Amino acid sequence: MTEPDDFRRWLSKVGRLLTPCLAVFFLSSCGQSPDCYREEVFCAALATDTQGLNDFGVNQDAWAGLQQAKAEGVVRRVEYIESVDARDYGKNIAYFADLGFDVIFTVGAAMADETLRAAELYPASVFVGVNQPARESRANFVSVTFPEDQMGFLAGALAARISKTQVVCAVCETSGIASQWRYCEGFRAGVDFFNAEKGANVKPLILYREDGDREKLFVDEAWGASAAASLIRRGADVLFAAGGATGQGALRAALEAGVKVIGTERDQRAALKDSGTGVVASILGDARFEVQQTLLLAAEGNIPQARLGPIRHIPLDRALSESLTLEMDSLLLKLWHGEVKTNVTLSKP
Repeated sequence: MTEPDDFRRWLSKVGRLLTPCLAVFFLSSCGQSPDCYREEVFCAALATDTQGLNDFGVNQDAWAGLQQAKAEGVVRRVEYIESVDARDYGKNIAYFADLGFDVIFTVGAAMADETLRAAELYPASVFVGVNQPARESRANFVSVTFPEDQMGFLAGALAARISKTQVVCAVCETSGIASQWRYCEGFRAGVDFFNAEKGANVKPLILYREDGDREKLFVDEAWGASAAASLIRRGADVLFAAGGATGQGALRAALEAGVKVIGTERDQRAALKDSGTGVVASILGDARFEVQQTLLLAAEGNIPQARLGPIRHIPLDRALSESLTLEMDSLLLKLWHGEVKTNVTLSKP
C-alpha cells in the first residue's frame, strides 16, 4: 500500500471518530441548543472546583439540583464544566459567561475570588458561590452557605445517643477557620444538649489541628489519623470529623479501629468506598435543594445577596433504627426553625 493510501485510511478513521465530537462542539452554532442570549431562554451552569462533578458532595448535589430545575421547566438549558486545576477556575467561569448563561454556580471557598471577579466583568450574569461566605457584595453575586454549627450539633447529639462508652469525639481543622470552629463547637453543643435532655453524662473530646503546617490545611491526613487514634485511646467509641482530607484521615483511622463514625461535607460512606462501610451517617448542606430555590428566585428577577441553606442527613448504618432516624429528623427541623439553638459563635472568640 502506498503512503498516500495509508494517510487517506488514517484520515477516514479519524474523521469517523471526530464526527460525534464535532457535532457536540458545534451544537450551539447549528441552532440545536437554546441560545442563552435570547431573553426568553433561561440558562444555568455549574463550574466545579477541583473535586470534580462526582465528589459525593456539593458539586454532585449542585448538578443534581440543576438537572431537577431543568426537568421542572425552571430553566431551558443546563451545563457543567469540571475544573482539573485551580488555574482553570477563571476561564471555566468565563466560558459560560461568554455564552450568555443567566446563572452560573461555582463551588467552594477556593473559587470565591474568581467568582467575585467574574461578577464584576460580566454584570449581565448572576453568579452563585456555594459554600462561599460573602466577603464583598455584588449586585449580581449570591453567597450560599450552610450552618456548620447545626451539622456539628446534630452529629454530637447522634454520637451521644449511640455511644456505649459515654465518650465521643470530634476532629476538625484549625479553629481559626470559622467553619471548622462551628463544626466542632456545634458537636460539643449537641452532646451537651443530649445530656441535658436525657439526664446523661456523655463526655465530648475535641481536637483541632492547631500549630500545624499551613501548607497542609485540609490535606493533613496523617495528623487526622493520629488525632483520631489519640482520642480513641481515651475511650471514645464514636468519632465525628470535618476538614477535607484532614477529616477523612481521622475517619479512616477510626473505621480501621472499629469505631463508629459520623461524617460531613460529603456522603462519606460513598467517598471512602470500601473502608466507609462503618459510617453511621453523613450530615451535610442540602445543596441540591438550595440550587433549585436560588434558580426559582433568579428566574423571577429576585437576586438575594446571601442565602443560608438547610442541612440534611444520610443515615447509612442499618443498625440505625427507624425511631432514631425519626429523632434526627425531628431535631433537624427544630434546628432549622430555631426551636433549638446551638448558641455557637460564628467564629472563635
